[in-house]
Amino acid sequence: MGSTASPPILPLSAGQPAASSAAGAASTAPISTPAFRRFISRLSDSIRRSLANRRPWSELIDRSAFSRPDSVSEAASRVRKNLAYFRVNYLALLATVLALSLLSHPFSLLVLLSLLAAWCFLYLFRPADPPLVILGRTFSDRETLGALVLLTVLVIFLTSVGSLLISTLMAGAAIVAVHGAFRVPEDLFLDDQEPGGAGSGFLSFLGGAAASAGPAVGV
Repeated sequence: MGSTASPPILPLSAGQPAASSAAGAASTAPISTPAFRRFISRLSDSIRRSLANRRPWSELIDRSAFSRPDSVSEAASRVRKNLAYFRVNYLALLATVLALSLLSHPFSLLVLLSLLAAWCFLYLFRPADPPLVILGRTFSDRETLGALVLLTVLVIFLTSVGSLLISTLMAGAAIVAVHGAFRVPEDLFLDDQEPGGAGSGFLSFLGGAAASAGPAVGV
């Protein structure tokens, strides 16, 4: 008696679904790369333009230009004029003081970097699709924004990070105020194009951040 041969069993290919799912995961980036690149580009351009407008540091620390003000009104007038003339230098000085303070407190620096990363990856530069899903729960953009704002308030005001930032900024502001009060501004000449020039260029990246983050996030 001859047995009939069974048809050969074709192997099932499990690689194709896995490959397609891997491709789908790869196409869904956790951050919107074009928006992030535009933000970094605008930020670097704004900082570069602003630093190009800074005054020579030799003028800032010229010992022959320092004298004690005769009155409080004269000190206030000096501070206003020096702020208008040395504002980029003062901003760089404040940034340096803040950076040194954070470097001397690694925990606060790590907390701020983590908070910044959370804003970038979860809201500012996250693609609008797909929605944010954490532990099986889907969060809308408004819920994500509210959670990040609450987290920021808790981190800044209920930890040592807030006191460190406030004390550092107050110390930097005191340094600027003392320098501005004792620096005689008679030899300083403001350019006609100065009002709003360097300051707006230094802070214009905020508008660039909103513009670049707009296509990535729809609230």
